[in-house]
Parts: sequence; structure tokens; C-alpha cells
Amino acid sequence: MRLVRGIFVLTIVVLMGACTVFQPRVPYQLGMSESKFLRQNRNAVISQLGEGKKVYRLTSDDRFYLLVTFEEGVLTELQEKELLPLWQQQRMMEQNLSPQPHR
Repeated sequence: MRLVRGIFVLTIVVLMGACTVFQPRVPYQLGMSESKFLRQNRNAVISQLGEGKKVYRLTSDDRFYLLVTFEEGVLTELQEKELLPLWQQQRMMEQNLSPQPHR
């Protein structure tokens, strides 16, 4: 009888452990360490550096990106930004390339 209980308890423990393995991985959350964030988001690039502060840029899709701020190695702020539409980027480039009138 003890053996059956032991096997039953062991089976429950293994099943519960397996459930935690298959849970979705959270790519970022407030309070997360910088090293864990970088392990889970290998395409993050540094956007800004300051005293005790780092901001990473993480592209989420074709239209949006995230600015992820770390202070002293802890995630403190998430900002979602929208990329400029392609036509607007081209227009801005054309304006910068056109000759400016002399004053």
C-alpha cells in the first residue's frame, strides 16, 4: 500500500513539474533581471546608455517596437512605440535631400 501511495505522489509531482515546463515563457516583465531579459530576447539592441540606466530596443512586429528600460540591472519601464510608415520615412528623406534655399 505504501508503494502505491509513493508511486501516486511521485506521478503527481512529475506531472506538476511537466506543466511548469510547458507554460508560455514571458519575454519581459517589470522587475525582471537584465541577464534573463537578454537570454530570452536575443534580438534586443542597446538604444541608450546612461548612469546606471540602459534602454534596449526590441522590434515586436512590422509596425511596433518596444523600449525596455533597466535601472541597476532591473527592468523598470516598457514603452511601445510605432514605427513611421514607409511612405512617411521616404518623404522625410526626400525633404532632407532636397536643396535648401540660401538665406
